[in-house]
Amino acid sequence: MQTSTRDRIVVAAARLLQRQGYVGTGIKQIAKEAQATLGSVYHFFPGGKEAVAVAAIAHSDREFATLLGEALDSAEDPAEAIEACARRLATELRESGWIDGCPVTAAALETLGTESEIQRACADALRGWERLVVDKLLRCGFQARDARELATTIVGALEGAEVTAQVVRSEEPLLAAGRQLARLVRSYGVPVPR
Repeated sequence: MQTSTRDRIVVAAARLLQRQGYVGTGIKQIAKEAQATLGSVYHFFPGGKEAVAVAAIAHSDREFATLLGEALDSAEDPAEAIEACARRLATELRESGWIDGCPVTAAALETLGTESEIQRACADALRGWERLVVDKLLRCGFQARDARELATTIVGALEGAEVTAQVVRSEEPLLAAGRQLARLVRSYGVPVPR
């Protein structure tokens, strides 16, 4: 299946934003990586770099949501599922040479305190990932408030552990976070679904 020019632009921008951040990624570099002309980039994204970045973040959001959903569905026990997610993130980060961390972190940090479309796209992504965790916990019998608070804690801890793992070039921060989050989930005493 051949990828459209627009899709190539979005995917190239997503990878560049993930590795270099918004500020470090130029529109010409996106065009080059996508094997597209600068005119094509502006044709599909008249809003320029910010419009490309918003589309790239939405793309990365969907990719990560798929990974997270698969990890959460990998075990009936939510504690095991969270730990499996941390292991998968650790493995993928190591295999990328420590460069492919969270697909929205760099852009989110660079646009903190702004009311930009980029910041909204990053916030939407994080809220969506939390909803996936909430849904898993609710299906496993957690109370709604506990599920919401745990989901916020889980996503926040995994995000922080992933950045730490990148910096120290080790899987251990993610693996430790996974183990501790699993312990936290188990501490609620909700029976594992059968």
